[in-house]
Amino acid sequence: MNCKIVHLLDLPDEILLIILKKLGSVDILYSLLNVNKRLDQMARSINNTKFLNFSNNNVQLDRFCCEILPQIHYNIVELILEIFSVERILLACEYPNLTVIVLTNFSPDILLQYLTDKVNLKWKQNAITVAGGNGYGEALNQISHPYGIFIDEKKNIFIADPRNDRIVEWKYTTKEGQIIAGGNGQGNRMDQLHSPADVLVDQQNHSITITDQGNRRVIQWLNQKQQVLIDNIDCDGLAIDKYGFLYVSDYKKDEVRRWKMGEYNNKGIIVAGGNGKGDQLNQLNNPTCIFVDKDQSVYVSDSSNDRVMKWRKDAKEGTIVAGGNGQGGNLNQFFYPLGVIVDDLDQIYVADFGNDRIMRWCEGKEEGEIVVGGNGKGSELNQLYEPCCLSFDDEGNFYVVDSGNDRIQKFEIVL
Repeated sequence: MNCKIVHLLDLPDEILLIILKKLGSVDILYSLLNVNKRLDQMARSINNTKFLNFSNNNVQLDRFCCEILPQIHYNIVELILEIFSVERILLACEYPNLTVIVLTNFSPDILLQYLTDKVNLKWKQNAITVAGGNGYGEALNQISHPYGIFIDEKKNIFIADPRNDRIVEWKYTTKEGQIIAGGNGQGNRMDQLHSPADVLVDQQNHSITITDQGNRRVIQWLNQKQQVLIDNIDCDGLAIDKYGFLYVSDYKKDEVRRWKMGEYNNKGIIVAGGNGKGDQLNQLNNPTCIFVDKDQSVYVSDSSNDRVMKWRKDAKEGTIVAGGNGQGGNLNQFFYPLGVIVDDLDQIYVADFGNDRIMRWCEGKEEGEIVVGGNGKGSELNQLYEPCCLSFDDEGNFYVVDSGNDRIQKFEIVL
């Protein structure tokens, strides 16, 4: 095999950091081998499925990642990839025995540019309204001060619609939503909700988990049947990790707790805060939205402290990873941060509610940068009004709950 070996230690520090975070500590090989032949052979060895030439957005690549890789990923010691499939395949599974990655048909310069672009992702500044935007109200084409959001693999949007006491689903490209939970008036019956704040959807069994904030409970809906998972909790944000543990923020007890899936007849385990209201590193003040990464580190929007905290697994205190410089509109400040999401390069995206903008922070940096919004409070397509929660789809498009404008905005990625 005629390969040029590029040793990781020969790369610039900033590029080395990106590769180590994204690929793990492996040698990077460049060759002219045909990735399609190798994938074809691997697929045939599993179930005689024939794979043709892959291209961008090809459903065959998705099928390979969904059907073939889960069966063989533990045995893989070498991967042969083209530039367009690098991220899709690497993020599809874990590869505990991987030692070599062979990247084909492009030069080291192209790889470095690709990885650098992943750090400097940009989105079109004029958004597309994909849900709501028809004023405050309870019609099916309206949402009223929406809060939590979940985007599934088909780009369907699930929205916590607290003023209407319901969860609505807006299917991809439709002009109105459908009620999938609540919508039976405000109340505490099992078929009612009271100011729901956040929502998670299990894409396997289609169950819906909701922080039913006004009723102080976390409730699950499945096929119009309801089950209270956790009660007597002043709940706000929800998250689930790759092991199936459920995380819930409690904005009155100033803590985040974790429960093992299916085992909710206990108080859970405190994973952030729990030391009273305050601004010390072991305290929180009105924690709202949360995100859990692959290492079970918990990122918390510590809203009344105008900062985002990161609590590593089993840590006794957190670290400030964004904000923490008082309330304000400078690039090192927040005004009541809410939605938080972290990408696979550990870049932290935060909905800066009071400043009507979305910020991106890198851990260790002194300030963030505005990625969308920041053009004053308003309803133009390049403006936000009290943004709450955030999400990405699998193409990297960015979704923002533009709560004050009663709409969900999609900012398309710039390729």
